[in-house]
Amino acid sequence: MTLLAVGSKAPALAGKDQYGKPVSLQEYRGKKVVLYFYPKDDTPGCTKEACAFRDNFPNFQKIDAEVLGVSIDSAAKHTKFAEKYQLPFRLLADEEKSAVEAYGVWGKKKFMGKEYMGTNRVTYLIDAEGVIEKVWPKVTPASHAEEILNYLGEKT
Repeated sequence: MTLLAVGSKAPALAGKDQYGKPVSLQEYRGKKVVLYFYPKDDTPGCTKEACAFRDNFPNFQKIDAEVLGVSIDSAAKHTKFAEKYQLPFRLLADEEKSAVEAYGVWGKKKFMGKEYMGTNRVTYLIDAEGVIEKVWPKVTPASHAEEILNYLGEKT
């Protein structure tokens, strides 16, 4: 897993959200984007992280920052996940793995002694010009949204 460096241009995104609409970073130009990668819809850690972003979503809106979740799950799975937990932000269905590979979050993982390939929980903050401002390579799901807001609060 080789993450992108702070100061580098954020790679383009290609995919659809939970509603089947195309997603691109270009549409968010002029705003900060919290691009968070997570392993799988409706699992304990991913649900905690998504719900923390949901609960803090008004605070992100106040500072004109967009939240975009990305996993390799299908748009249909994202729809169920978003509806079940009333997620107010978009989820990119990266079934082709183009985003997870471009952002360096696809890699070896271990669980119960077994190694496998999967999406690592990583968040990128992309500035209004499309440049990576900050990277969180280690994320605590339940408190991560507040961690980002604290960082942004210090930057505004």
